[in-house]
Amino acid sequence: MAEEHFDVLTKSGEKTGLSKPRGEIHRDGDYHRAVHVWIYVESTQELLLQLRSDDKDSWPGQWDISSAGHISAGDASIISAQRELEEELGVKLPKDAFEKIFVFLQECVINDGKFINNEFNDVYLVTILEPIPLEAFTLQKEEVSAVKYVPYEDYRSFLAKEDPAYVPYDVNGEYGKIFEIIRQRCQVNTEARSLSLQKQLQRYSPVTLEANLTELSEAEQKALGLIVKAAKVMDDIFYDQVWYSNPALRDWLKDHANASELDKLKWDYFLINKSPWSSLDENEAFLTTADSAVKLIPEATKSVAGWKGLEYRAAFPVTQPPGANFYPPDMDKTEFTLWLNSLTEEQKDVATGFFSVIKRRSEAHQDASLSDHLASIIKTLPESASDLYSIPYSEIYRPFLTKASELLHKAGDLVSSPSLKKLLHSKAEAFLSNEYYESDIAWMDLDSKLDITIGPYETYEDEIFGYKATFETFIGIRDDKATADLKLFGDNLKLLEDNLPLDSVYKSTDVSAAPIRVIQLIYNSGDVKGPQTVAFNLPNDEKIVKDRGTSMVMLKNISEAKFEYILKPIAEIVISKEQRKYVDFDSFFTHTICHECCHGIGPHTITLPDGQSSTVRKELQEVHSAMEEAKADIVGLWALKFLITKGLLSKSMLESMYVSFLAGCFRSIRFGLTEAHGKGQALQFNWLYEKGAFVFHKDSTFSVDFDKVEGAVESLSHEILTIQGKGDKNAATSLLDKYCTITGPLKTALEKLESVKVPVDISPTFPLADALMN
Repeated sequence: MAEEHFDVLTKSGEKTGLSKPRGEIHRDGDYHRAVHVWIYVESTQELLLQLRSDDKDSWPGQWDISSAGHISAGDASIISAQRELEEELGVKLPKDAFEKIFVFLQECVINDGKFINNEFNDVYLVTILEPIPLEAFTLQKEEVSAVKYVPYEDYRSFLAKEDPAYVPYDVNGEYGKIFEIIRQRCQVNTEARSLSLQKQLQRYSPVTLEANLTELSEAEQKALGLIVKAAKVMDDIFYDQVWYSNPALRDWLKDHANASELDKLKWDYFLINKSPWSSLDENEAFLTTADSAVKLIPEATKSVAGWKGLEYRAAFPVTQPPGANFYPPDMDKTEFTLWLNSLTEEQKDVATGFFSVIKRRSEAHQDASLSDHLASIIKTLPESASDLYSIPYSEIYRPFLTKASELLHKAGDLVSSPSLKKLLHSKAEAFLSNEYYESDIAWMDLDSKLDITIGPYETYEDEIFGYKATFETFIGIRDDKATADLKLFGDNLKLLEDNLPLDSVYKSTDVSAAPIRVIQLIYNSGDVKGPQTVAFNLPNDEKIVKDRGTSMVMLKNISEAKFEYILKPIAEIVISKEQRKYVDFDSFFTHTICHECCHGIGPHTITLPDGQSSTVRKELQEVHSAMEEAKADIVGLWALKFLITKGLLSKSMLESMYVSFLAGCFRSIRFGLTEAHGKGQALQFNWLYEKGAFVFHKDSTFSVDFDKVEGAVESLSHEILTIQGKGDKNAATSLLDKYCTITGPLKTALEKLESVKVPVDISPTFPLADALMN
């Protein structure tokens, strides 16, 4: 039998692309990967331990982890965890039973120096409700001699005392986290937890949004109801995109929302975040696996008379997966790059494009829930040395997209506006073809009272590369007067590009004016979790940006709500008394317009130093979103001053736009520094504060130094635009690392806002859309 091979890792845990036999790995001390699987019994607070066989080459005859094993070369971590548990104990569980709680680096030398163990262990926790009867296990005798249950506190004590009967782990070090995680879940203070969730919910001010539908015909209102139903489908897809077990968690929390006050609070806050991670708390989990769905698998082990089978908690990671559900959770950048280099140029474009998901072949073969349709596609994949493959959105989300496509086609048949009819039909076709170019052009050409944005657009959830787009919907009624008033900005986009504070070599020569539409929002769905957007500038596809530019949609009633319930109270707390008069809605709204306009100018398609063509998004990868938001913000402020200088905007706005921007900094930073807008705003605030443009006073308020702010805005605009023009990811990372921090004065202001409970954002409800569904 051939000796098992393992992937050789770097000291930081990334794959090198090399693999070696097991014996050589431990002889040479190569870094490699393994899995640890702990079975924890919720009702008895016990851990299951296994007695290692006397024939093992490491720690023979000692009590150890429930199940453990190496990850073979090319294998997935989760597949290895499933396999080891089944092989060693005869327990067969789906991947949602395995909660990856941390990665533990074990470095030790045993057996007189003959066995060097440099091992990155993916530590999984499987939470079951009741103990599995001992007779239900099927032990792999060459690996496991026996199993037993031990109270987790007793086991910790044995390890702390270095009891020779147990494989040693330093419970005071990193590995001790497992006991702390279990302890926190066992000792829940329901009252304290309820208060905590109430405080988190209070950061969102409830707002009811409605609009006037009297200008829509009866047929258009009927079409609107169909579009709202399609929007609900976008929600279903987005829940899946965030994390693979997110839909199951949503359904469990909804079904149990009325069980107690705490359960109701969990459900309410989950609806705002659309995941178990809190957007306003650096994506910290506000739920644990202990809150999750209970699932029964009668056939998980040998059957035992009188025992109904294994019940487990559907797990989720403590830390939000940076790759969301777009990539395998254990994939690193090195593995992705090695695979990418093996592909043709066309295949590379698909793999790094907006509309595909990266999966593992090994996981597909183990996934019993895989549909026949997807299973048949996987069988047709060409042979590859890599475990990775890409699959288009049109296939991975086909059941959802087929339903949405049918609804949009029906709606398209009802509407009278030619441009809306074209948009609905072309978007319906794009859902099934995965070709979005024509439908996005149709969206840009939309000229209708009923304004619809639906499909995959933003890439914020992909924190590994910023490649993959999430589905979203915005449905509104166009505000014709406000739209006409804002034509100025679109008409002057080329003028702004030509005068950007940027070396001419990086300026775009083919900028198109961005049409601007102002709407009263009546419904949104999909990627609209946590803080609500006040506007968006789409599409993000660089090819369309190059060919046609972008279009902008302003959500006026969202802006009005944010100004009234958030920005005004913020200004009363953190802006100096003398300058509070300058904070007004017109300046706030106008800068928002400029922000969105400025997404369409500056570098997009760029030429690298080696002469190759690329895009800013592809070069900056995961830091692109934060840099792009910062660019749009600060260049938007520069653009307002430029338009005032040219006599295109009133000089009366000069002071108010800077002070309103200052107040807005605190609003956005409160979104958190893991969110792109929050990161971008922290960068701007700290830069302007460092340059003296923002002044901190003894009474803990801030003001704008009007003599310094213009130069500071221009210098930061030049810095960010130049980094984008060069595609310099290292410079972008350094800039963000330096300025994306909560400095002392900033912390003081944020604490003041927290102490007086100024809302951080709004939580909209849409009674009109709900009525249209009936």
